[in-house]
Amino acid sequence: MPLSPLDIHNKEFTRSFRGYDEDEVNDFLDQIIKDYEQLIKEKKKLEDTLNNSEERLGHFTNIEETLNKSLIVAQTAAEEVKHSANKEAKLIVREAEKNADRILGDSLSKARKVAIEIEDLKRQSKVFRERLKMLVEAQMDLIKSDDWQQLMSYDVDATELKQLKEVKQTDEDGDK
Repeated sequence: MPLSPLDIHNKEFTRSFRGYDEDEVNDFLDQIIKDYEQLIKEKKKLEDTLNNSEERLGHFTNIEETLNKSLIVAQTAAEEVKHSANKEAKLIVREAEKNADRILGDSLSKARKVAIEIEDLKRQSKVFRERLKMLVEAQMDLIKSDDWQQLMSYDVDATELKQLKEVKQTDEDGDK
């Protein structure tokens, strides 16, 4: 067990003839006691500082462990969010592709209907054109016919018409 300042102070030396000067030895021991007390105080102070540092180190170690755990939880959550976002993005893309296919199908169907209607209108316009052509040709034949010449050459006397009108008038009056 180490010596204490009190042990040094209470130490008694045996006296011998021609020994050391007692006052000189006592002064030296007093100096040792002071230095030893100073060393003990410094040691105590250093021990307190060391204990305080160890407590702080333990506290920071706990904080570090907590931060590491939090970081792992955050990374796990980020991975889950990323995975979920990728899954949702794939679903959105699939849905968009389905909608695009549906829209494309509807558009093709409408385009086919329009093409059929166009072909039908072309056919109807050909029929109409042929009928119109036949009608115009018939009218042209009628115009070119000799019947027009006969009508133009037909002479009606205005007096005959007046007499016919009067006869007709008398017939009507007699019927009444």
